[in-house]
Amino acid sequence: MMITIEDCIGLSGLTREEIDAIAEHEHLPEIVAAELGSYLDQTPEGQRTIRRMIEDDIAHAVACRDMKRAGVLKIVLAHYVRHHEKDAVRKGEGDGHHTIA
Repeated sequence: MMITIEDCIGLSGLTREEIDAIAEHEHLPEIVAAELGSYLDQTPEGQRTIRRMIEDDIAHAVACRDMKRAGVLKIVLAHYVRHHEKDAVRKGEGDGHHTIA
């Protein structure tokens, strides 16, 4: 049986868009970004790292005047923070940095 990229994304616990943002930031193939994202998402510090990657991607899109991409990434960031960092913040482990603007 062959494992597909969709299988890997499903196992990562992240969305395709979140993985795409990691891949973009780290200049990695999607499959490697899925593995990295899955690993990072296991700890509060790793979750903050993913958030910073997405924030960096937003800044890069804005610097390139790609407002459509920046808008998409802002939605990705909002989803990530809402679904992945909530437990860390509730436990007092978050750094309070949740800027989405």
